[in-house]
Amino acid sequence: MGKGQELYKKAKTLIPGGTQLLSKRPEQFLPEQWPAYYSKAKGCEVWDMDGNKYIDMSFMGIGACSLGYADDDVNAAVKQAIENGNMCTLNSPEEVELAELLLELHPWANMVRYARGGGDAMSIAVRIARAATKKDIILFCGYHGWHDWYLSANLADDNALDGQLLPGLSPVGVSRGMKGTSYPFFYDNKEQFLELIQQYGDRIGGVVLEAVRNLEPDPDFFAVLEQETKRLNVPLIVDEVSSGFRLNTGGAHLVIGLHPDIAVFAKGISNGYAMGAIVGKKEFMDAAQDTFISSTYWTESIGPVAAIATIRKMLKYNVQEHLMYCGKFIQKGWTDLAHKYGLEIHVGSIYPMSHFNFKEKSLILKTLFTQEMLKKGYLATNAYYASYAHKQEHLDAYLNAADDVFAFIARVLAEGDPENYLNGPICQSGFKRLS
Repeated sequence: MGKGQELYKKAKTLIPGGTQLLSKRPEQFLPEQWPAYYSKAKGCEVWDMDGNKYIDMSFMGIGACSLGYADDDVNAAVKQAIENGNMCTLNSPEEVELAELLLELHPWANMVRYARGGGDAMSIAVRIARAATKKDIILFCGYHGWHDWYLSANLADDNALDGQLLPGLSPVGVSRGMKGTSYPFFYDNKEQFLELIQQYGDRIGGVVLEAVRNLEPDPDFFAVLEQETKRLNVPLIVDEVSSGFRLNTGGAHLVIGLHPDIAVFAKGISNGYAMGAIVGKKEFMDAAQDTFISSTYWTESIGPVAAIATIRKMLKYNVQEHLMYCGKFIQKGWTDLAHKYGLEIHVGSIYPMSHFNFKEKSLILKTLFTQEMLKKGYLATNAYYASYAHKQEHLDAYLNAADDVFAFIARVLAEGDPENYLNGPICQSGFKRLS
C-alpha cells in the first residue's frame, strides 16, 4: 500500500466521505489500490506521492483540464493575476472582458453572471428562473449537481434521480418543504416531458437539461422543449458544465441545434481553475437583481483570468478539433479490441468524453481493467476524457497496453471467474456511504 492509500485511510477518519468530490473517491476506480493523491501533474502526466509516474487516460481532472494539467499559457496568466493581487475591494476588470468574450461566442445571449463551480452556477440559473417567473416548479433532465433544488426531486420518490445519473443520491438534509418543487424527465422522451407540462403547466418556472447525453436525440425533442418553454414564457436552461467547450469553442448547444434562454458553464472553461458562468437573455437574467445572489469569492480575479486565457488558446489552436480526433481514435480502438478478443462492450458518448462498458460482469471487469492498466503506468477506467496534451504517441501506447489487458480479460472471463484475479474489492457504482 502506497503513501496515497495510507493518506486516504486517514482522510476517511477526518473528512466525511474521504474526498470533496464523489467522482474522485478511490472506491470509484480501484478500492485499496488507486494512488488517491498526486504530488505533481503536468500535461497528461501525473506523479503520485511515491514518485510513480502515470499517463492520465481517464478523466483529466474530472473534465476540468481539457488543455492538459498546468498549461503554461494559462498558468502564466494566472501567475500575473496573483502578482497583481487576486482579491481587492475594487472589482476585477477581467469580469467585463470575459463577459464580452462569452457573449461574442454566444450572440443569442445578452448578460452574464459568475460563480466558481458548476453546481453553484446551476443553482444560480435556477434561482434566476424562479425569480423571473415567480413560479416554483423546475422540470429537469440529467445530472445537475448537489444543491437542494435538484436533490429535492428525491423527496417525493427516492428513486427519482436513479436514471438521471447516479443511483442512491440521498435528499437527507434537504427541507421536506421543497417536496414537489422539481421533477425529472428523461432525455429524448418528449412524451414524458409533455405529461409533466400538462400536469404542472402554469406552476412551472423553468426547464433544465444537459446539452448532450449518451444518445442522439430525436430532432423533435429539442423543438418540443423550445416550443413549450416559449408558450409558458419560462426559461429553457441548458447545463453545459460538462459538455461546454468540448465540441466547439463555446456551448455544445450551438452545434446540436438547441436554442436555450440560459446556458451554464464550468469545468473546461478555465482549465482547472475554479470558474463558472451563467450566460443568458436579458429578459430572464435581469431577475438576478430582484433576488440575492452574492458571494465574496465569486469576485476574485484568477477564475476570469484563467477562463480568458483558456478560451483564447482554444480559439487560436482549434483545440476542439484535436479533442474530437483523440476521442474518435480511442473509441475505435476500444471497439476494435473488443471485436479482436470477443468481448461484448458498449461504446458511446461524445468523442471528447468517451465511455465504454462491459456488457457482462461490468463492475468486475471495469475494476480488473483499471487494475491491470495501472500496473502498466496508466490512470485508466472505462472512460477517456480527451485533452490537448494527449498526443498520438499517448493514444498509440495506451491502446497497445489496452490490447494486452483486453486479451487478459478475455482469457480470465473464459475461465469463468474473473473476480479471482482482483487484488482488492470491486469498484463502487453510484453513491455509497463509506462507513
